[in-house]
This record gives sequence, C-alpha cells and structure tokens, in this order.
Amino acid sequence: MSRFFVDASDVGEGTIQIVSKDDIRHITKVLRLSAGDRIEVSDSTQWEYEAEIVSIEDTCVEARILDKQKFAREPQVQVTLFQGIPKQSKMETVVQKCVELGVYSIVPVFTERTVVADKGNFDKKRQRWQKVSAEAVKQCRRGIVPQIGQAIGFQQMTEHLRDFDLVLFPYENETGRTIKESLRGLAEKPKNLALIIGPEGGFSDTEAQRLKALEADCVTLGRTILRTETAGPAALSMIMYELEL
Repeated sequence: MSRFFVDASDVGEGTIQIVSKDDIRHITKVLRLSAGDRIEVSDSTQWEYEAEIVSIEDTCVEARILDKQKFAREPQVQVTLFQGIPKQSKMETVVQKCVELGVYSIVPVFTERTVVADKGNFDKKRQRWQKVSAEAVKQCRRGIVPQIGQAIGFQQMTEHLRDFDLVLFPYENETGRTIKESLRGLAEKPKNLALIIGPEGGFSDTEAQRLKALEADCVTLGRTILRTETAGPAALSMIMYELEL
C-alpha cells in the first residue's frame, strides 16, 4: 500500500486531503489509483492513517479515514546527524541510508577539510537531498520525512550542540573509548542525540580539540577507519541497536 505525507492541517475529522501536485500526479499517472483504492497517509507529526480514496480532482485527492494509529516505526531517540559535506554523490548515499536507519534530521556542515564549495547555488543540492530523504521514507514506511537542514559552518554547528542530551563524536584518532561503552554507560536514554561525522580527511586537530572542549563524547567505531559515507550509517546502526532494540 502506497504511503503519502500531508500537513496535519490537511487532516479533517473523517477525511484527508492530499494537495501536493507531485503526490496527485503519482497517484493518478504512476500508480493509476482510483476511488475505492486504499492508501496510507502520515500527518508528519504523530499519526498515520489507512484511508480509502473517495474522489480525485486536479488539485486535490480526498480520502476517507478508515484507521488511525500513532507512529509505529519512529525511534524514541531523535538523532540529528551533523555531516561534514563529502564530495560528489556521497551525500545522497548518506541521506538515503541514514533515513532508512532512523535518523531524525541531517545538517550538512562545512569544515576545514571540506572540499565542496558553496558557489551560491548550494541550496539546490539541499533540495535534491531532501527528495532523496522523501523517497527513502516511502520505501521504509516511516512516519516523518527527516529534514535536511541548511548547510552551516563548523562554528555554527558547535553553537547548536548545547541543545542535545548527548553529543557523540566518532574520531579516527580515538582508540580507547568505544561507542558501545558510551551508550551502555548512560544513566538514562537521551531524548535527542547529536552525531558528528567529518568529511573526507576527517576533522582537523583544531576542530577535534574544540569538540572535546565542548564535552562531546569522543568515541571509536572500531579498529578500522571508515569512509565518511560509511561512518554515519555505521554509527547510527550502533545507536539504534543499543537504544532502540
């Protein structure tokens, strides 16, 4: 059954209105659905619905609510990935896999060793990554579409870290403390967690020391050094294993 995402304001007492042009096109041209067909709908906040299409117009698909449930597949811990921006299409891989694994949001970060430059049209890349997130969600049937934030600099990132219950900083030069030790040593499960991953080449010594000074939990992901497009999904898998399963 196909899943669609709407704003909570599009959900009425007994019906749902789908007004996205892309979704209407997908329903009519790709899936070729019609009145009487059933779909799944998320309000992108906390509820998911099974609904039956009752009418299809050029500007709106209306569906009757058959069942309403709270999100069943959303992790309790909200993980925000601060990802050092990698080259070429690697970021699309990071977005796709981390969305499938349960990330709450992703923030691209420019660091000292980031090769990619912002030439004034960087937001087009962010929009493309947001589409990758939306497509990944439909495949794994999550309740929300994780948002890809505006790209920020390293200093801006550090200013956001105070908002999290736990900040994990996987670092290739850390050999003693493992991510397993960090997570199993927690007194209580964090509600929101920041995961910081560097670009190709990792973080500079200055950046690493800055994160340690801010009391980010510096950990190792294992004996081998992972590529940037592997490190985020690997760390996220470990977090979900320890805190969610």
